Amino acid sequence: MDVLMLGKAAVMGLVEGMTEFLPISSTGHLILTGALLGFNDEKSKVFDIAIQTGAIFAVILVYWHRLRETMAGLGSDSRSQRFAINVGIGFLPAAFFGLLLGKMIKEHLFTPWVVAATFILGGFIILWAEKRTAATVRIAEVDDMEPMDALKVGLVQCLAMVPGTSRSGATIIGGMLLGLSRQAATDFSFFLAIPTLIGAGGYTLWKERALLSMADAPIFIVGLVMSFAAAWLCVRWLLDYVATHNFVPFAWYRIAFGVVVLVTASTGVINWHD
Repeated sequence: MDVLMLGKAAVMGLVEGMTEFLPISSTGHLILTGALLGFNDEKSKVFDIAIQTGAIFAVILVYWHRLRETMAGLGSDSRSQRFAINVGIGFLPAAFFGLLLGKMIKEHLFTPWVVAATFILGGFIILWAEKRTAATVRIAEVDDMEPMDALKVGLVQCLAMVPGTSRSGATIIGGMLLGLSRQAATDFSFFLAIPTLIGAGGYTLWKERALLSMADAPIFIVGLVMSFAAAWLCVRWLLDYVATHNFVPFAWYRIAFGVVVLVTASTGVINWHD
């Protein structure tokens, strides 16, 4: 067993868990961290997607009461049925466009220049979104959403296929711009992540199974466990944070991170393999 590789897997898992549900792009951070650690070959790209499942287990644990209640009520409760339908509708665009455009995006858009641009642009969009008044909110809670609202958020989620955009950032800020309250947008972003990230992880593992062997299991397990632990802490913290704070600090962080990417890429300090 390669202890060094296990250490790298643990670091990558922590980075994934800490960034997956914040509006700062886990993909961008994994690309940078992988470049720093020399953990960026083809197998590591499969690893990056697979360990998202650990982060999703954290969301399932935090929202377990609501999810269990929904599953129990699917046969008779209209609230549970509407909730499940909305999550399903929100998931469909990512599934469709992911299968249609995923290969092309990985081949052409996974560059430091794209990551830097999306980080910086996303930061300014968050600043703009936070300047909107509370009067623009028309949906206070997830249960107030209609299928068309879910579809619109699902379409916005597709923007996150561009590295550096942030799936959470796209769905939360996009949801707010579409009229959801900050809390409703955050909750729906978490719920929408469950089928989206599990589907992406399962599909990638199946598609790239020829690259993997049982010898890789310890590395993947460490990454999943660390991702789960970090995400659990992060989700609980974020739910408390959004109750009394806005996302402006994340906007400035995104802009600063984008500048760092530009500098490291242009000077060659970090080998981004672009």
